[in-house]
Amino acid sequence: MTSQRTIRRSITCAGIGLHSGHRVTLTLRPAPVDFGIRFRRADLGGLEIPARVEHVASFNYATGLSFAGARVETVEHLLAALVSQGVDNVALELNTPEVPIMDGSAAPFVYLLQEAGIRKLSAPRRYIKVLRPVSLARGDKHIAIYPSDEFRISYTIGFDHPLLRHQTRSVVVNADTFAEQLAPARTFGFLKDLEMLRQQGLALGGSLDNAVVLGETGVLNNTLRFEDEFVRHKILDAIGDLALIGSPIIGHVVAHRGGHALHTALGIRLLEERDAWTYVEAPQAATDLVGLPVTVTT
Repeated sequence: MTSQRTIRRSITCAGIGLHSGHRVTLTLRPAPVDFGIRFRRADLGGLEIPARVEHVASFNYATGLSFAGARVETVEHLLAALVSQGVDNVALELNTPEVPIMDGSAAPFVYLLQEAGIRKLSAPRRYIKVLRPVSLARGDKHIAIYPSDEFRISYTIGFDHPLLRHQTRSVVVNADTFAEQLAPARTFGFLKDLEMLRQQGLALGGSLDNAVVLGETGVLNNTLRFEDEFVRHKILDAIGDLALIGSPIIGHVVAHRGGHALHTALGIRLLEERDAWTYVEAPQAATDLVGLPVTVTT
């Protein structure tokens, strides 16, 4: 079997909330078997918000959760790092309602997990194995998940911009491919939208240090980390949003011009269509390949 995992020791970082602009302290703490991933609002007496798709409350430029009157925003990058590095159980303690944006990617969170270490627990991990396709569409945007023996995401984006008219990438997601190919990809935005976002109370902490900013003809602040950094970041977002399903996935996600709303809607639809998937346990040989078992047993 593949064991559930938590982190070996508590670890803390600090940063700025992308949308709130507030200073944030984040502490990751070990958690027991079947605890899951929970956000803990230290400023609200330790009130916990389970990282579950049924608690999604917002998806406007970031994914937010709400539970028992408390909320937490911009959860997707941290969740993507956690599930891709094989962490099933952890308490995420915050002193404000938003996860720090760090450099706009998930790489700082991967580094944080490497520093904390990973510890096996004495219970099996359960994967969700997709048995039949599940899909949905909203206008010209669509997303689907298909049966597969691995966790793969294939993503296509297109924007009215010279650099972004068409980018596509397909990645088998595991700890190594995430850390090397996806985690460094940063969030991005358009200069023309910045004033509108700030009038809406968004992107107040955004800067050239934590996002790729696009002008009319190119990148304003620095060079890209990958030629197709934009679509890689969309895959990162999808991993984090789909982490809210609550178990690692064995299936192939295919998205065209998706976003947080479509990612989380697919998670809800998949859980609703109970005959479309089953729980399985992966063999020991697949321990380091999150969602990527060689064979599976029910």
